[in-house]
Amino acid sequence: MLKNIFFTILIFSLLSVNPARSQHSETDAPCSGEQYTQFDFWIGDWVVYVSGQMVGFNKIIKIEDDCLLRENWKSVVSSHKGTSYNFYDKQLKKWRHIWIDNQGSTLDLTGEYHNKKMILRSNEILDGKGNRIFNRMTWHENADGTVRQVWEQSKDGGQTFTILFDGLYRKRKSPNP
Repeated sequence: MLKNIFFTILIFSLLSVNPARSQHSETDAPCSGEQYTQFDFWIGDWVVYVSGQMVGFNKIIKIEDDCLLRENWKSVVSSHKGTSYNFYDKQLKKWRHIWIDNQGSTLDLTGEYHNKKMILRSNEILDGKGNRIFNRMTWHENADGTVRQVWEQSKDGGQTFTILFDGLYRKRKSPNP
């Protein structure tokens, strides 16, 4: 009888073990490694300036149990607005930035955090005129807590670049309208 009770308890214990749970403690978050925090300097509620002129608002938050940064951009000089999703792809061991806006434009960038800068670039694509181009974006935190984002484009395989956007992010003092 005692043998049967012990055997029943043993079987019940083995069946109730969750293999995924046994590999990680309950306090371990799936995106808690150092690489997942490399882009955290961009998190915030920002006012964005180009050449000293305010051009828009950008809010970057961490979602999905800290696995994803979501950007919400809104221009104050046009009706342009958009969203990007930024995440560390553990299979590629690279960062990804996927953008879509209300004009139907998309951008898919991949890259790395290096020398205190997030540097992401697209694959070579064809523009509307058939030119082979690629895009490169760089973000870095300044000593005063601002963030600079530079978006560049090359039409000659990376020999030369044209700056499409050079924005300075300053923390917003009041909530978005």
